[in-house]
Amino acid sequence: MMAPMTITLAVANQKGGVAKTTSVASIGAALAELGQRVLLVDLDPQACLTFSLGVDPEDLDLSVHQVLTKGLDPTEVVLETEDGVDLLPATIDLARAEADLLTRTGREHVLKASLADLVGADGYDWILLDCPPSLGVLTVAALTAADGVLVPLQCETLSHRGVGQLLDTVHDVRRFTNKGLEVWGVLPTLYDGRTTHARTVLDTISQTYDLAVIEPPIPKTIKFAEAPAAGRSILATSRTSKGAQAYREVAANLIARAEAGRPKSRRLRTRPS
Repeated sequence: MMAPMTITLAVANQKGGVAKTTSVASIGAALAELGQRVLLVDLDPQACLTFSLGVDPEDLDLSVHQVLTKGLDPTEVVLETEDGVDLLPATIDLARAEADLLTRTGREHVLKASLADLVGADGYDWILLDCPPSLGVLTVAALTAADGVLVPLQCETLSHRGVGQLLDTVHDVRRFTNKGLEVWGVLPTLYDGRTTHARTVLDTISQTYDLAVIEPPIPKTIKFAEAPAAGRSILATSRTSKGAQAYREVAANLIARAEAGRPKSRRLRTRPS
């Protein structure tokens, strides 16, 4: 199974605690298991993705910060990981990038320009962008660089207002910097299938905002908490767990979506009527 050219997905939700970083690491590892060439980009100054893949941010001299603010070639920063994916790591320096980029002309396009040489027939099959938990400059740059956006959503504490804000931002990005951006759908995380509330909330968000749901839902399990401490994804630390298998199925479904081609853009319902 091969995705056509390079698919760049921004994984975004300004609300924290929705398993966003876990999803990036796990989907990336699952895609790699399926023979895909994968680059993960850590755009969060907290560097959780970097740490969870076994890299100590404090040991790094170079990171995505220098790529975005100094024009450093990303190939000089990319690291190989034990999970079979490459990583463009973050450090706390990235916290200064928002301020550094605010006064720069074309700041929305800086990430897309930086990744240009990594995209295409000879580059990666997939680039996954782990967005910070905000709707600032870095998230807008990620959405501008992406073909699609994937929204992890915790089914227990879903906030309609938060989803609406993200879709408002997606709408603006479509208008001004990336008219081809597609919302690939919501990925239900921390899902407890024993409760009717979880499915009810998921159905509500799907209907309210006319969003596709990426299946299967990712189950709630302690195994996810154990993985970052080991510096590996759950696919390595608990290979046969329900969580690992769910991410494998999600990865396969994403590849199928990519092979089927992107549907025509449809108008987003950014706010409930």
